[in-house]
Amino acid sequence: MNLSEVLRLVTAGLDQLQIRYMIVGSFASSAYGSIRTTQDADLIVDLPLEKAQGLVEKFRNEFYVDLAQVEQAVKGQHSFNIIHLGSFFKVDFFILADKPHMREEFSRRIVSRLDASGEASVWLATAEDTLLSKLHWYRSGGEVSELQWRDAVGILKIQSGRLDMTYLERGARELGVFDLLTRALGKAALPQK
Repeated sequence: MNLSEVLRLVTAGLDQLQIRYMIVGSFASSAYGSIRTTQDADLIVDLPLEKAQGLVEKFRNEFYVDLAQVEQAVKGQHSFNIIHLGSFFKVDFFILADKPHMREEFSRRIVSRLDASGEASVWLATAEDTLLSKLHWYRSGGEVSELQWRDAVGILKIQSGRLDMTYLERGARELGVFDLLTRALGKAALPQK
């Protein structure tokens, strides 16, 4: 199985469990910018503690998944992962935190196609929120990750003219990455307000 097929299994399972999710990270940036390969997938999930056991039961036959790790992540609002037993692809789950920006980002998620086959509809972060996330991770990682920077600039280039610049600028100020947004806009050669 490839990673898209593994992710399709996971999102279908989450839909069946009625657990809201949003694909973020490299999968999302590839949907809006330059495509790049990755060995894992990232999701933000709105996972209440009472659904943790059901999630583990749903995935335990095809994935390594640990109930204690899931419950700890939900209680602490941090992350856990599951690993597909047949391919060893990893899916990271980030618990939806009670932070205004994260809640707004999650409320803006959109339905999109997972891959070119068009077989699976999934919930995906918007282009603007994916870009802001990439800039945030670039900053928090010491501004050394060329992959994060390239993803951000690629989104700006490919989505030129389709981005909500007002939302982007407000979000960049809130996250403390407005200077990075300005620099990325210059690198992508797009006009600023």
